[in-house]
Amino acid sequence: MSKAAQDYGNDPIAVRETNHYQAEYIKSFVSKWDDLIDWNARAESEGNFFIDVLRERGAKKILDVATGTGFHSIRLRKAGFEVISADGSPEMLARTFENGRRQDLVLRTVQADWRWLNRDVHGKYDAVICLGNSFTHLFSEHDRRKALAEFYAALRHDGVLILDQRNYDGILDHGFSSKHVYYYCGDNVSAEPEHVDPGLARFRYTFPDGSVFHLNMFPLRKNYVTRLMSEVGFQAVTTYADFQETHRQDDPDFYIHVAEKTYVEPGEGE
Repeated sequence: MSKAAQDYGNDPIAVRETNHYQAEYIKSFVSKWDDLIDWNARAESEGNFFIDVLRERGAKKILDVATGTGFHSIRLRKAGFEVISADGSPEMLARTFENGRRQDLVLRTVQADWRWLNRDVHGKYDAVICLGNSFTHLFSEHDRRKALAEFYAALRHDGVLILDQRNYDGILDHGFSSKHVYYYCGDNVSAEPEHVDPGLARFRYTFPDGSVFHLNMFPLRKNYVTRLMSEVGFQAVTTYADFQETHRQDDPDFYIHVAEKTYVEPGEGE
């Protein structure tokens, strides 16, 4: 049975545990998630970035491990990719399936915790995508390493992982200044940090009807994430800033990491 309200106890900023994410995505919050994103505006802002990255690598079979309400799963299905849509939240998966049906698609969905991904999701994939700032739900380095290792194991030998995150470096070092122009495009919807310290970014989501929800996330630094990817085994990691190469933008809202599993011989590539 779904909870009627989010529950962070008496001290919300003390809730710093990976397993709490399912309790955060209650039905009333999930029902507003598409308002937060605004699918049309988000599709326009990111263009064909992910489709192009996947096609450049010849990817056909995609595992969307943080499907949320299905935005990227549905876009990729319409672009001709084979997609498995996974999420740890049953409320999100139910919404994903409904969104697919509204667009005459029957999505293949599976509930899976990333830390045990290959237990619940079988087969090998050309690409794993983990989008929507979802990786920041993992609060311990053990959980992050375990999840990345599971992503790596789910990939074919020449596969690619695409993972995004907020620019927490900017938030931690200079304060929050997002213009919400890429990921959260909804009208009259705000998504802003209520509390930030090196171990927690607590975001407050406010909707036009006055409803308020929160998410507690770990503020991952960009270089830390790319280092973990390399240590898990990814051969090369390219980072983009709001869908542009990082050297072209100093203070983006989001970073997108493209991590290659393919083995690169010494002397090849950059």
